[in-house]
Amino acid sequence: MTGCAHCGKRLEIIGNQVGRRDTCPHCGEELHSCRNCRHFDPGVAKECKEPFADVPGDKDSANFCELFQIGEGGLHAKESKDAMVSAAEALFRKK
Repeated sequence: MTGCAHCGKRLEIIGNQVGRRDTCPHCGEELHSCRNCRHFDPGVAKECKEPFADVPGDKDSANFCELFQIGEGGLHAKESKDAMVSAAEALFRKK
């Protein structure tokens, strides 16, 4: 099942049918972006596992990549600043 990489919610997409202007019905983010692609990987060069892709600089905005394939989503969801601060405080809290 596919999902939005920004909010992590599931998407009703069949057969990789994502247009360049399609947006997530839950958060409004553009779906045809690097972060929503199954080839996106922050641990590799240009953050893309596809060696022949012409990778754009902005990974969140819609692009024209012909190698785009919708990913599982949620794997690269943005954490809120408050959640990260709370986790850090809990980690370093004195007992």
